Amino acid sequence: MSLTPALLPDMISAVADTIEQNAETITALDQAIGDGDHVINLRRGIQALLAQREELSQMEDWPSAWQKIGMTLMSTVGGASGSLYGTLFLTMSKAGRNQTLDFPAFTDIFSQGVESVKQRGKADAGEKTLLDVLIPVTACLCQAAAHSNTCADALKNIPAVAIAGMEATRDMVASKGRASFLGERSRGHIDAGAKTMQLMICAVVAVLAESTPPA
Repeated sequence: MSLTPALLPDMISAVADTIEQNAETITALDQAIGDGDHVINLRRGIQALLAQREELSQMEDWPSAWQKIGMTLMSTVGGASGSLYGTLFLTMSKAGRNQTLDFPAFTDIFSQGVESVKQRGKADAGEKTLLDVLIPVTACLCQAAAHSNTCADALKNIPAVAIAGMEATRDMVASKGRASFLGERSRGHIDAGAKTMQLMICAVVAVLAESTPPA
């Protein structure tokens, strides 16, 4: 993780592109069991980050950039999603202060971020939320970090893990958010938040994979 925040413009652009390319699909998923406004809310956050790309790219370190991203997402996305996204990045910022940001350290920082999302959302794996993507991705990172100081293996494996986590929400019964009111009727639908989390993670990983030397 010797990479610098100079990569952030490419990451943000990749996230913006994948959300736009999949906007209709995501909206259909959200309309089936949610409020139908997930993409609208997410776009507000992404547009705010797009406007900050230059500023973010020039930040001295990742924790400072994560703090800026977290505050921006919390204030622009709104609702439950904004709170969860913001919590992830703000916790990572706090955890990353005064650390040498190698791959094992990043894995620990990301794990702390995901744990804070669990606490903020009072949710865990199996409840048909974005955590059904974040938790297995964290496990993939931890497994890779236990065997290597480089992220090469994780970058190869994370997309498949994220997709599998997203797909797994199809057979779950929602216990959080508006979808929880549907009970068994929520089964058979992919969670929109899990879908967007999968798309965003895959987009960021693709940028990292292009910028990271082979192990």
